[in-house]
Formats: sequence, structure tokens, C-alpha cells
Amino acid sequence: MNDTHVTVVGNVVDSPRRVSLQNGAVTNFRLASTARRFDSQTQAFVDAGTFWVDVECWNDLSGNVSGSVSKGDPVIVQGTLTTHSWEGESGRRSTPRIRALAVGHNLNRGTGVFRRTRSERSAEPLPAGGGDLRGDDLSGEALTEHEAGLVRGRDYETAPETLHGVDARDLTAEPAHV
Repeated sequence: MNDTHVTVVGNVVDSPRRVSLQNGAVTNFRLASTARRFDSQTQAFVDAGTFWVDVECWNDLSGNVSGSVSKGDPVIVQGTLTTHSWEGESGRRSTPRIRALAVGHNLNRGTGVFRRTRSERSAEPLPAGGGDLRGDDLSGEALTEHEAGLVRGRDYETAPETLHGVDARDLTAEPAHV
């Protein structure tokens, strides 16, 4: 219960490696996070120490990371910090490791395009001939690939009963907590 949860911002320093095992798939990569500080003498930012950490991603995250992340990418990794230990030629060795729960590109350093993976849950796909996705009348129009991949009841609620009116009593201000 006392897991150490961390969020690390850094750069991928090697190509992610995906391996299929009996109990699932794992993708591993190494991450470098270099702190920067302002040096008042030189009036410039300088690099401080670099934190090196191995990252492991399991199952669905494994496939998504191996298909999305490359060497050099700026990423944000959130997960559980552990220590990986082994016996080496010079004795007991160890290195920090993050078992990732989430990995994403650092959008402070660039742009990204998100594509949702197909869900394992069973749901009714939208009909290819149309439907009311956003309240627009798309009847008779071909859906885009993105719209066709949406799942009724999960991505968009289209039935009128899913909408509700606003009552002025719902808009009363909540008291401030002191």
C-alpha cells in the first residue's frame, strides 16, 4: 500500500523494446530527466544533474508506447517507482525503475495527434449510414473514419433523454470553505 508514485518529465534515450511474454507484453525504454537552474553569475540557465531511470510498460500500455514513442521524444511518465537489483561481476547492483501507469508526449515541446485504441468492452458501433453524433443531421452523409469508430453509448450520448434542462435552483452558489 505504500507505493512511491512519481511523475517524471524527460526524454527517451533509446528505442523502446517490446517483448511478448506468457503473462502479457512489456515495453521498456530508458528515460533521462535533466534539471535546469538559473546561474546568477553567468545570467544563463545551466544543466544540473541528470536522473536516469528505466521505464516498463505492461499490456495495453506496452502496445501503445511501442507504437507511439521513439528515441529522443520528450515524454511525461507517471507510475510507481521501484528498485531493480541484480548480482553483477562487481557485486550487488541496482537501478531505479518506473512501472508506468501512463506515458504521454510532453506537449510543451511539440504537438501531438491522439488516436483512441479499440476498447476491449463490447459496445454497439455506430451505423455507417449516419446517425446524430453531435446534434448535426448526418443522415445520408458518409461518416469520417473517426466518426465511424465512435461507440454509441460510450463516446457520445445521442438520445434526447440523455440531455437535461437547467433549473435556476441548480445554479445557487456553494458556500466557500474556510
